[in-house]
Amino acid sequence: MQRLSLRVCTMPEAGPASPSPAGRESFGSRLRAAMAARGPLCVGIDPHPALLKDWGLADDAAGLRRFSLTVLEAVGSLAAAVKPQVALYERHGSAGMAVLEEVLAAAQGQVLTIADAKRGDIGSTMAAYADAWLRDGSSLAADSVTLSPYLGFESLRPALDLAADTGRGVFVLALTSNPEGASVQHVGGTDSVARRIIEAAAAENSRYAGSLGSVGLVVGATVGSALTDLHLDLPAVRGPILAPGLGAQGATPADLRRTFGAAYPQVLGTSSRDILAAGPGAQGLRDAALRTLVGLRGE
Repeated sequence: MQRLSLRVCTMPEAGPASPSPAGRESFGSRLRAAMAARGPLCVGIDPHPALLKDWGLADDAAGLRRFSLTVLEAVGSLAAAVKPQVALYERHGSAGMAVLEEVLAAAQGQVLTIADAKRGDIGSTMAAYADAWLRDGSSLAADSVTLSPYLGFESLRPALDLAADTGRGVFVLALTSNPEGASVQHVGGTDSVARRIIEAAAAENSRYAGSLGSVGLVVGATVGSALTDLHLDLPAVRGPILAPGLGAQGATPADLRRTFGAAYPQVLGTSSRDILAAGPGAQGLRDAALRTLVGLRGE
């Protein structure tokens, strides 16, 4: 365990940079370097009311801030990325969003951030969402953001292009593990909605050099046999795969290897409650993150 901690204490220096189309180092290149140096772990920063209570914190902006910055301090030197759940900040109104801005700013230079906002709309509204989460100088700018493509993949164009211009990334919902998701994502069988989203993401990544593009997918860690049942080719996407569901939702690192097969090197395993339950002490959070990393690395 100590050896692993020493290996991941600082944000890794990137190797030869893979540029975005605009010439900046791409998000995919930075994420690949972080995963290689630290391991394929994303820690969700999910300040659920029940967790705030368990930590002895008030369900208000002050409790939210204490919770979030404690998690960031504990795992920011261990994980390849952290993923604040935007809805759990929004529920506190402007004070909660101010905390989120502080967390995103504090993470800069320490760990990559994925704003779990699941935004999706059309036209100027989608452009406004892109401006909020992906524009240089925005107080909410993260390294990447989750997007919903269910108004049509091309409706995400403002975010896809702005992310490319600013060296940021996106993670597009493709195959989620909630029971309701299948009623949309599985439609079409071997020519499913999920397959079309995955193929569109692969086409987007053709604009990026290097081994990992900046257009990722969200694929639940507990989707089971759906990848093979629907004939989905994740390695061809050449983008990162954000796989929530590790730990408290039942998936193990061994499950991820079985589920994703040849695509496993692209997978960023995401654990939230399983690690967060080890708080409020920073050392407990670090130990839980390290245990998860050992499993993901197969050590």
